[in-house]
Parts: sequence; C-alpha cells; structure tokens
Amino acid sequence: MEILKIHGGNILHGDISVSGSKNAALPQFAAALLTSEETILENVPDLSDIRFMGEILEHLGANIERVGKNTWRIIPTNLHPNAPYELVRKMRASICLLGPLVARLKKAKIPMPGGCVIGHRPIDLHLLALNEMGAQVSLNQGVVEVDGSSMKPTSIFIGGRHGSTVTGTANAIMASVLTPGTTLLDGAACEPEIVDLCTMLGKMGAQISGIGSHLLEITGVEKLHGCKHRVIPDRIEAATYIMAGAISRGSIRVHGMNPGHLGAFSKVMKESGVLLNPVADDIISVSTDPNGLKPFELITLPYPGFPTDLQAQACALACTIPGLSILTERVYPSRFMHVPELLRMGAEVSLEGASAIVKGGKVLNGAPVMASDLRASAALILAGLVSEGETWIHRIYHLDRGYELLDEKLKGLGADIERLPESSLPPAFRSPTD
Repeated sequence: MEILKIHGGNILHGDISVSGSKNAALPQFAAALLTSEETILENVPDLSDIRFMGEILEHLGANIERVGKNTWRIIPTNLHPNAPYELVRKMRASICLLGPLVARLKKAKIPMPGGCVIGHRPIDLHLLALNEMGAQVSLNQGVVEVDGSSMKPTSIFIGGRHGSTVTGTANAIMASVLTPGTTLLDGAACEPEIVDLCTMLGKMGAQISGIGSHLLEITGVEKLHGCKHRVIPDRIEAATYIMAGAISRGSIRVHGMNPGHLGAFSKVMKESGVLLNPVADDIISVSTDPNGLKPFELITLPYPGFPTDLQAQACALACTIPGLSILTERVYPSRFMHVPELLRMGAEVSLEGASAIVKGGKVLNGAPVMASDLRASAALILAGLVSEGETWIHRIYHLDRGYELLDEKLKGLGADIERLPESSLPPAFRSPTD
C-alpha cells in the first residue's frame, strides 16, 4: 500500500483545477444502462470508484471503453441483472444500479454494497420506492432481489429521518423513467448531482419536471436513447481546495468549478473570514482576512445546507482558528472518525453527541495517522499542510476513491507532499508486524 508524507508549513499559492464530480458520474454510469444505444460521458474523474463501476457494467454485459483520460463510451446491448459481489462490496454507489436494471430488465440482483465506514447508511428508502411502484423486493443471503414485472406509476414520499436520500432519489428517478404513467417523487433530493442526472436523462428522452426541487414529476416513456453528456465539476473537491488555501493562509485560484453549487459552505467560509472572489464564471480566488479567521458554527444538512462531505475538512480548518468552533452532524451523526487522528496531531476536539467542539489555535504537530474514509483522508491532509514536522498518512486508497490526483494538485500550489510506498515509513512509525 501507499502512504502520503507531508512536511507542513508551506503557504499555498497559485492555480488549481477541479475535476468532474464522482457523485454525479457514478449514477450517470448506471443511467447509461437504461438504453441499448451508445452513451458518451465526458469530464469523468479518473478514480478507483469510477473504474470499479466500469468493471461492474462490463460484468453486467455492457460494452464499456475508456476513450480518453476523462471520457467513457458505454453501449449496454446484452445486459443481465446479476451484479458481482466482489466489486459491489467495494463501493456503496453501486446500489444505484437497482433502478436502471429494474426499469430495463424488470429484475435485478444486487449484493448489499460496501464503501466508506462513516456510520449506518441503510438502503430502506431505495427499496421503499421500488415497493411503492409495485416491485417485489426481497433480501436473500445479503443479496437484494427485485422483480419489477408489475411496476406501475405512483406517488412516493422518499424523504428519511435525516432528510432526502441522494442515491435513493437517483434510483427512484431511473426506475420511473421507463414506467408508463406519471410518478411523483415528494421529498426528493435536490443536490446538483441529481439535477445533473435529470439533465442527462432529459437528453436521453426522459420526461422529468420539477428538476432542482423536492417534488419531481416523471412521465414514463417507452424507450430512451443514447446521448453525450459532460459531468458537472466536483463541488466537494472545489470546497476542499478552498479550505486548503484557507488553512495555509495562502492565496489561490480555483478553476473549473461552479460557485453556485457551494450552497451554505460559502456562507460559513465568508463568515469565518475566508475571502471568495469571482474571477470568471468558473474561477474564484481564495484568500483570508488579514485580521485573521474567526471560529464558526455549522450544521450539516442536505443541499443547499452545509455538506456532510465537508465536515471533516472543516474540522481540520477549525483546529487552526483561535476560539471555539462547533460542528454538528445531522446527516451521519457518527461521522467523526477523523477526530481521534486529529487529536494525535495535537488538536483539541471534544465530541458531545452529534457535535464536535473544537478549541482552535493550538499548533498542530506532524504524526503518523490513519485515514478511515474518503473525506477523513482529505481532512488529515489539510491538517498535515500546517503541522510542524512530518505527517504520515496511512490507507490513502480511500483518497483515490474520490479525489483525482489531489496530492499532485496540492504540490502544484507549493505543498510539500509526497506519495511513497509503505516501506518508506520510519522504523519508529511501523507496527511490530510490518
């Protein structure tokens, strides 16, 4: 396995570009199964999760080809409904194959998915939508089996105890677009990734109204056709770069982003003293108030609220700001596995229920730390950028699931960061079994 070594203290300056959105691209790969015709997806990030999804589609019978670094061609002519456990277990987003397989083949068999360990994330809302539409759903030996031969349009409330479900909404949309009649999805997620999925489906001939709202009206059509679609920029990656510039107290420009997708994140940053100034429609400059940054409070919520996928990175930033910051997690209340690793670096963070209380301003110290999930990886990198000495981050395979060349991009801003084999760890940082 590989590790990251960071020597902290460098102030970041320069330009950095945002890749396509993983969370938009994965359901769009699934949506390509709704037709037998060719679909071209552009601006697809080069990530392990994307490659896993490509392998799953190939196993399902699709002809899939990477025709450029960030472009894929998908022709799903000879599909079958059984997804492979050895691939599905690696990636939670594979559950979004349920909708298109049931819509097109009227049946599906998907093993319960894997992915990051960030707390309990049930798929009950995915199955609720299919049940409400008349599908027969069962769970046998860890495999979700769906018989969709009697699917019918209906009205579904798809919200849950922590708000809207993004992948559940994507599944319900894709299950509905080929179901005759009109299906209403109330409580639907309205994240930019769902809007982008609906935009792609519209190009394929789907009839969807209410896009961008919590109420979607979907009129099923007999057949969809192929299309060419460009994946939206990754708003989580863009925001991570913004916080990288802020935590180093540097001055950077973030290219290829959509500022309108940042939602409440922009408000929290501006209130803290992070200066976000537009340079062009897809470029913003990032700097910090010369009087210093102020502590902040945030609550993670579904879009346009503060994203749960930025909570860990914001926690790292708060550790560098004098005063008390409070971060409350309403989407995945146990998503604080990065906190023990930040404590190893000298941070002062206490957990009280679903909130992290951060007493910031103390100097962080480099240490060997362990990444527990994708966004925790990014948080530890941000902390490492400003820590005294060297930080060694283990299990960075999580990072490669969701950030395209993050270490190389940060190096372009002046970060002292290096990807090394695990054998490069100093003897004092190795476990007795190494």
